[in-house]
Amino acid sequence: MMLERLREFFTQKPTAPEPLPEPDARLALGTLLVRVALADGAYLFEEVEQIDRVLARAYDLKPLEAAQMRASCEKLALHIEDDTDMARRIREAVQYDHRRDKVAALWSVVMADGVSDEREEALVELIETTLGIERADSEAARAAAAIP
Repeated sequence: MMLERLREFFTQKPTAPEPLPEPDARLALGTLLVRVALADGAYLFEEVEQIDRVLARAYDLKPLEAAQMRASCEKLALHIEDDTDMARRIREAVQYDHRRDKVAALWSVVMADGVSDEREEALVELIETTLGIERADSEAARAAAAIP
């Protein structure tokens, strides 16, 4: 009986992984939020919590729906190679005022753990450039995120 189970275990064909969703502007934002949180090599609870709050507020989601969306974005974040492509998806679909709000959300994730890391900052600045955010708006978003 035990040998049969072992043989079955080793001869089973692996199941195909679930395909990744095609990112739209919403998933692109969530993916970039995760990528910013991961940029310093630490994905902390405070950052996860902040991402969930941002997604819930931005897309009128319940907490569980926001967490599920974040989980999809985490999968995408591990597989994408081009952050500017994600930012372009947002730029093409979202008006400037809302893009400015997205930048404020990115900065809120950078500041969520109380420590601002150069790698996180550099990624947000790259995303801002791709989004076409003006310098004054970028500085205002960053300052707003730094205020508790």
